[in-house]
Amino acid sequence: MGAIDLKAPLAGWLMPITEVPDPVFSGRILGDGFAIDPTEATLRAPFDGCVTSLHRARHAVTLKADNGAEVLMHLGLDTVGLKGEGFTAHVAEGDRVRQGDRLISFDMDVLAQLVRSLVVPVVLTNGEDFSFTPPATDRLVATGESLARIAPISAGIGTRQAAGGPSFRMSARIRDPNGIHARPAGMVAEIAKAASSEVIIRFGDRSASAASPVGLMLLDAQFDDVLTIEANGVDAEATVRAIAEKLGAASEADASAKDASVAGKEQPATAQKAEPADEAIVPLAPGEALEVRGMTAAPGLALGTSVRVALEEFDIEEEGAGIEAERTSLHSALSRTAETIRRTMASSTGQQADIMAAHLSFVEDPDLRKDAEGFIHQGKSAAFAWKAAIDQQTAALRKLGNKVLAERVADLEDIRHQVLAVLLGKESSAARLPEAAVLFAADILPSQFAQFDASRIAGIVLAEGGTTAHVSILAASKGIPTIVAAGPAALSVPDDQPVVVDADQGVARINPPAGDLASIKEGVASRKARLAASRAASHEPAFMTDGTRIEVVANLGGPADVAAALENGAEGCGLMRSEFLFLDRATAPSEDEQLEHYQAIATGLEGRPLIIRTLDAGADKDVPYVGLPREDNPALGMRGVRMSLWQPDLLRTQIRAILRVEPFGQAKLLLPMVATLEDLRRVRRVIDEEMQSLGRTTPIEVGIMVEVPSAALTASQFAREADFFSVGTNDLTQYTLAMDRMSSHLADQLDPFHPAVLRLIGLAAEGAKAHGRWVGVCGSLASFPKAAPLLIGLGVTELSATAGAIPEIKALVRTLDRKRCAEIAQEALKCESGEAVRHLVATVWPEV
Repeated sequence: MGAIDLKAPLAGWLMPITEVPDPVFSGRILGDGFAIDPTEATLRAPFDGCVTSLHRARHAVTLKADNGAEVLMHLGLDTVGLKGEGFTAHVAEGDRVRQGDRLISFDMDVLAQLVRSLVVPVVLTNGEDFSFTPPATDRLVATGESLARIAPISAGIGTRQAAGGPSFRMSARIRDPNGIHARPAGMVAEIAKAASSEVIIRFGDRSASAASPVGLMLLDAQFDDVLTIEANGVDAEATVRAIAEKLGAASEADASAKDASVAGKEQPATAQKAEPADEAIVPLAPGEALEVRGMTAAPGLALGTSVRVALEEFDIEEEGAGIEAERTSLHSALSRTAETIRRTMASSTGQQADIMAAHLSFVEDPDLRKDAEGFIHQGKSAAFAWKAAIDQQTAALRKLGNKVLAERVADLEDIRHQVLAVLLGKESSAARLPEAAVLFAADILPSQFAQFDASRIAGIVLAEGGTTAHVSILAASKGIPTIVAAGPAALSVPDDQPVVVDADQGVARINPPAGDLASIKEGVASRKARLAASRAASHEPAFMTDGTRIEVVANLGGPADVAAALENGAEGCGLMRSEFLFLDRATAPSEDEQLEHYQAIATGLEGRPLIIRTLDAGADKDVPYVGLPREDNPALGMRGVRMSLWQPDLLRTQIRAILRVEPFGQAKLLLPMVATLEDLRRVRRVIDEEMQSLGRTTPIEVGIMVEVPSAALTASQFAREADFFSVGTNDLTQYTLAMDRMSSHLADQLDPFHPAVLRLIGLAAEGAKAHGRWVGVCGSLASFPKAAPLLIGLGVTELSATAGAIPEIKALVRTLDRKRCAEIAQEALKCESGEAVRHLVATVWPEV
């Protein structure tokens, strides 16, 4: 088809595109065109055509003319962030429109208050295929007035030649909070158009040429989505890397360049579990390099060979063979599954035994059985009924919006799978793993993990999962470096590929360069040797070279953790999380029940100090029987000590149980989420009353968690009334940086090494020292050996870590000089980022 006339889509002052106060438009990155500063509030079709793109924020629309020309109209600048506020769309993608039809209406009064400019750029986005005759500008125009002529170039549309040469591919995670809108699309297209390589960007089952801004916007990719970028040509790698950087951050690094003739020979991935929605899984060919990034669930460094792990998918018949037959089948399967779990429990210790006990409670849950029998009475098969009953419960848990409870869904799904395997005759033992196996999976169920020989697992990389999921806890208890939430790239890795798992950095490298393998192997071997030496000396105290004693104690989650802590050289318990007694039950534990567990831990510690944190519920820890009010922002609401003071009977019962632990004085009280002195004073009054009631005359030590900035900033006032401080770096980091620590989207930015967090720890230590109080750190930062020099340099004298980290921390402390630590800690406070702090530590102490 021939040329078309482009009419004014709305009335206003016509201006050159070069005067739009945004370089993406003024620099013609998206294409040539013009702009209109509007005097009316309805955008109309400038020609007959089809709506190819309507942004979800309703601030931008693209029309395709019958001759193939694509024109983008963008209402205002920076309007994507309004998420549709002030805009009303009158069309949808795919609609056929006539010139003059309404496209979008907008509220000029509202937008004028919210954005920097109302100017409307009108851009021909595929100008390489068309000639564009710009209009005379700097004048008023009326709606429907002819402004420009667009004609096809005689060479035809889409004549760009396919590029030959090497190909390159990598994935990138979008970091623009508004996803791919006009600005990033234009910047990417500019890079692609300047390259000689042909570049395609894929998202799920959609793909677009990187040179087409409209095509990119049609991908509808949003913040944190993962795109796959592929290029073929002499500058393929440079082009792909430039685009990945522009999109925000490479989430899985290159799948190295290879000859174009080999590109079509990639072996498809064979994962049995479907990939996460809207994220593409690009099969990785054997020998290709790949870098996968995620969240650290268990620290460490390991070298091994990839092993794919996937659950078998079951085909389930819906209709049953009779009510009695199906009921009998269900009861038999539940009994057999329960027996299997009991056998696993008998050979398990610590947290694995606790998790298996939770699984047993699910299998024996009368409500689950009743729900399943209800489906059987409807004529369903036992397998269908059990699956439906579990799915009903998991859906309800997910709707609660509680991230920790959502992670517990994995336990219900585990039980669902175990019982279904019995019902369908699909029971099987776990495959024998090779030595130094690195497991790659969407997720791993606790029952799967229990079947594996943990001594053969070098590391774990999961596409999904969370840091508090049970498999993460199990892996950490075994000292297995683990990365979770790594995205679909983790599902693309085939078996038998060499892998380096650097869980400290949250990165796994598949098929690293051959030249690097020798040094990597040497580093892993050296680390193993150091760990062995550290474990051999773990029961010795940790004295610095200048004679300063640093106490290294353990974080405990219950009585089952005591043995592992002492085995690793813990000198006591710096944090006993009492939540294990209060969660996953219908009523609060009694005073005697609490005392039984606290006393068991105290006795197991054989006189070593025991610091018991009072209930830290609320936010991500749901305690239904407390009746917490529904809050828009529970992390800033009724949690920690606030919740306890709101329910004083619950607090009073717990305090009495702790006061009764023998010998008196071994147990100390630690109060969570203290923000004001009045919080501490109110709890002190309860303690004094219960001390008097029990006839105790010797005071019990009472400390506060420093996990909100106010506690650190007023530490000198708190130190007059608290006996010690324990810094909870997990919450202190989230409240200092204003980032939800449960958000996978922010995981790579939520850095406890951030100088702002370190500065608050230093302030807490200064305030404590002024009044002769001691300071410990019990958050996750204390479990990273590389943090020890900084924390000690800031004035911390106690480190409370996970059991597996204790030997390495104690070994490092013995090599440190307190004065040198203080000097480097002050240097760290001058750094600009957590990454810079880590680099500083690595420079001074390269062995860490």
